[in-house]
Amino acid sequence: MKDYSVVLTNVTKIFDNEFTAVDNVSLKIEQGEFFSLLGPSGCGKTTILRMIAGFEDPTSGTIMLNGKNIIGTPPNEREVNTVFQNYALFPHLNVFENIAFSLRLRKEKEEEIRQKVMNMIDLTRLNGHVEKMPSQLSGGQKQRVAIARALVGKPTVLLLDEPLAALDAKLRQHMLVELDTIHDEVGITFIYVTHDQSEAMSISDHVAVMNEGEIIQYGTPFEVYESPVNAFVANFIGETNFFTGTVEKVEEEYFMLDTGRFGKIWFYKDMEVKIGQVIQVSLRPEKVKVTKEKPITPQGIKINILEGTVDETIYLGSQTKYTIAVGNHYLQAFKQHVRYLLDEVIITWKDRVYVWWFADDSYVLREPGGVSIEE
Repeated sequence: MKDYSVVLTNVTKIFDNEFTAVDNVSLKIEQGEFFSLLGPSGCGKTTILRMIAGFEDPTSGTIMLNGKNIIGTPPNEREVNTVFQNYALFPHLNVFENIAFSLRLRKEKEEEIRQKVMNMIDLTRLNGHVEKMPSQLSGGQKQRVAIARALVGKPTVLLLDEPLAALDAKLRQHMLVELDTIHDEVGITFIYVTHDQSEAMSISDHVAVMNEGEIIQYGTPFEVYESPVNAFVANFIGETNFFTGTVEKVEEEYFMLDTGRFGKIWFYKDMEVKIGQVIQVSLRPEKVKVTKEKPITPQGIKINILEGTVDETIYLGSQTKYTIAVGNHYLQAFKQHVRYLLDEVIITWKDRVYVWWFADDSYVLREPGGVSIEE
């Protein structure tokens, strides 16, 4: 039987009796896992974090922490700590005293304070910065001080509210690795709020995708990316191509969709479909191949082949992103550079090409939402 650190049951938060920030959310977060709330700005993810921390009370519903209902419990009496986006360090205290602050409030012995703080200094690799003031630290160092200060009191849950948003891209990637390492070492539950899908996907055990106060999908990063429930999730978690049309033919494992824009396309039947049913399908750009030569269709394997013209190329070093015009409509394709580029056939702007993919590489969207049926 699984143990849960945090359980939300039918939690709703309404501000000023009119704006519903969180709408009937239920969640179970396992002990010791790295869990992410992912969604666009204003979707309610930070409000959920603030309710767990005790800075807001839900309008209705219950929040359990380690099996205890914490509704009405003051923030300082909950076994949670928060790391904020703006670090919230005390500017007049050095690194050591910032980390020690909560321990001094508890009036712990000086020897115990020093030992606990130095353990956090070692964990967050702040050795050599103990006497520095916040103004003397880089953004990454400030963030590590904030994490050390939040962890020194040994909470059972650490809440992280967009903690890397103020850092540049390269430092953000570095801090993600450090956060993951720290989580593995301390072994407590991390609840991470972000609007950046790459952050959530790279470090989370489970992800809840939110929009307009609701949880749209919950699962592992792999499940959410490869099996989005609707167009909003498919579009928010990375980039994708959408196909919408009417089912024309159904076989044992595949079905044919009359898409209109791209003609008749075969897709894998990962859910039951019926002839005449309107279906929307997601196809990730990395599954789409772009070649100058027409591919040979393997026996017994269904692939889709379209002809088009390269409308745009974006070279990103590790990959090239292509926009292919097929008639008056467009497909996205990503080509990973697994070899030195000059050893490959160069495909560039205005080239006439074939775009093709295996029917198995698409995914049928279960629910409407996110992109209109005509798009």
